[in-house]
Amino acid sequence: MNENNVIYGINGPVVTVRNTKSFSMMEMVYVGKDRLIGEVIGVNDELTTIQVYEETTGLRPGEPVEGTGGAMKVCLGPGILDNIFDGIERPLKSIEEKSGVFIAKGCSVSPLDDDKLWDVEVCVKVGDVLESGAVYATCPETSIITHKCMVPPGVHGEVIEVKPSGEYRLNDVVVKIRDDKGNIHDLTLCQYWPIKTPRPIKKRLPCTIPLITGQRIIDTLFPVAKGGAAAVPGGFGTGKTMTQHQLAKWCDADIIVYVGCGERGNEMSQVVDEFSKLIDPKSNKPMTERTVLIANTSNMPVAAREASIYTGITLAEYYRDMGYDVAIMADSTSRWAEALREISGRLEEMPAEEGFPPYLPSRLSEFYERAGRVETLNENNGSVTIIGAVSPQGSDFSEPVTQNTKRFVRCFWALDKSLAYARHYPAINWINSYSEYFVDLDRWYAKNAGESFLRYRRKIASILSEEDKLMEIVKLVGADVLPDDQKLIIEIAKVIRVGFLQQNAFHKDDTFVPLKKQKKMMKIILYLNRKVRQLIAQSVPISRVIETGIFDKLTRIKYDIPNDKLELFAEYKIEIDDIFNKIIGEKV
Repeated sequence: MNENNVIYGINGPVVTVRNTKSFSMMEMVYVGKDRLIGEVIGVNDELTTIQVYEETTGLRPGEPVEGTGGAMKVCLGPGILDNIFDGIERPLKSIEEKSGVFIAKGCSVSPLDDDKLWDVEVCVKVGDVLESGAVYATCPETSIITHKCMVPPGVHGEVIEVKPSGEYRLNDVVVKIRDDKGNIHDLTLCQYWPIKTPRPIKKRLPCTIPLITGQRIIDTLFPVAKGGAAAVPGGFGTGKTMTQHQLAKWCDADIIVYVGCGERGNEMSQVVDEFSKLIDPKSNKPMTERTVLIANTSNMPVAAREASIYTGITLAEYYRDMGYDVAIMADSTSRWAEALREISGRLEEMPAEEGFPPYLPSRLSEFYERAGRVETLNENNGSVTIIGAVSPQGSDFSEPVTQNTKRFVRCFWALDKSLAYARHYPAINWINSYSEYFVDLDRWYAKNAGESFLRYRRKIASILSEEDKLMEIVKLVGADVLPDDQKLIIEIAKVIRVGFLQQNAFHKDDTFVPLKKQKKMMKIILYLNRKVRQLIAQSVPISRVIETGIFDKLTRIKYDIPNDKLELFAEYKIEIDDIFNKIIGEKV
């Protein structure tokens, strides 16, 4: 090591080295006697600037800085799932065994278990020609997910040696290939990849398949596509984390990557506790068997928040390349942006709006653009769906992080403080939210849920929009002065809001609702709307229908009809017809 490569200055997580040309931009380095992990973020003739991803307390000028010659990388292989890492892919369970409940400075542990034996099935033979991304071995990573070992990007060649199927450790060589230049490449069960470089793909595919979440307001009014990007903005207490928990538990992605970026430690503890007890509805196995958690809580070093986001998306891309549909929950990108702002301030860079660095939009776009549904190098189809929480201070959606996020996502689930305080969850405001995936997804909905699903959705959205306009009048003069047809809009909108959009995460039938039931719920609500409108046209006062209690009964339909007994909807239709006929008979 060059003797001049020593610390010159320390400013929080930012460390400088003077008069050296030993380091390159984006290189991973070890800082100080404790070998703290850092990354080079600036190089000029005089100073090399490094951001350190660990606590720099006690670090002194004169301590050595050692380069690695490569970028910040993560280890990709079996053992990622059913695990919890910090922002730079250090397993927290192993760290706890080594250093206790607090992460010791410079704590060096292997990202994945080097000693565990995996039951590997090698699926190539000598003489095969393997391209980048080709699968050469598989092993059951969990009882739900089969791990596929792929030729690393940029490597290809002819198989010259194959080990028999059997038990192997992570770094054991199972296949050797020789490339066109005669170089031998050893293929183990793992590979490394720089976190800030997107993994290569064959081509992008259109996002034409929805991510079914079982949450009615999302699946019906504001759907997100597999391979799409959605933002969940909301102030403190509006339910961002709870919404993401619901999506992580119930969406039909194969694998969940949950990134806790700068959030409270008790929230991540809750995630770990909940997911360990939850049974995956598709496989009846523990949810953790298809989940990886990355915990970079608010009491951990601020610089590692940036790394945690990139670590999470790189892990997601790795499983996407195997042909899986992956959903990544980033909670929250605002904390990540605050870390960028703090480091930018320590670097004395010129601030932009509200003190955020001018490159905030480009960093956000780099992250969200890594979402997508793709054809992988091995000609499988996989997807990465990004759902990023945003935490605007004071629920101010005009602040820079929220506004810039809106530029790069096509789905916006705006959480409303007044809805959350009224215990209306998910607290997604149906007026301020939007989804631009309708054009891409309508064909799928028409084929799998029927053309009528699209009609019902448009009618539901129209009624909610009309109610919003009417409420401005009601606030001024009250509801009594409205004609009956407008009173009907308010009554039906209430049934939609409370009986359809509001959902109970703790009710066994309401926590996840299949599309079939969602469609039948919309159909019966709109059927009541049509029948009552007919009565109003015949001069029957709406108060006569309200006093029958049918509006309240439809509001409770989400609880009263189990998900596996949808035939009960026919009884509600008969009851509505009976009420209609009875009122008409009385009028005659």
